[in-house]
Amino acid sequence: QVYVVESGGDLVQAGGSLRLSCEVSGRTLIAAGWFRQAPGKERQYVAHITWRDGNTFYADSVMGRFSISRVQKAVYLLMNNLKPEDTAVYRCAVATFYSGVWSLKSEHQYDYWGQGTQVTVSS
Repeated sequence: QVYVVESGGDLVQAGGSLRLSCEVSGRTLIAAGWFRQAPGKERQYVAHITWRDGNTFYADSVMGRFSISRVQKAVYLLMNNLKPEDTAVYRCAVATFYSGVWSLKSEHQYDYWGQGTQVTVSS
């Protein structure tokens, strides 16, 4: 069994920073990713990191502002220069195997998810 627990969401002013944390327990992992969902909108890919190599990837909308990293079984998302459009529930997810069908930028590739943490950016 794999457990995923996020923390760190908060209310912050535009231009500010937050660091989200994701604690993962369990067996061999392929990658960990962050996704977000704003009210009335579809879930959106944010970033992911491959477990073995530590390679990082980002959505265009957060490139240069967000940074994903991993220390042992903790995954962090450092968010700088936050904008009101970054407001959403952020969820951490982990992939334990490669589907061969879905990209690691797709939510369908991830099989364990946390409950989510709210990030609100005020203008």
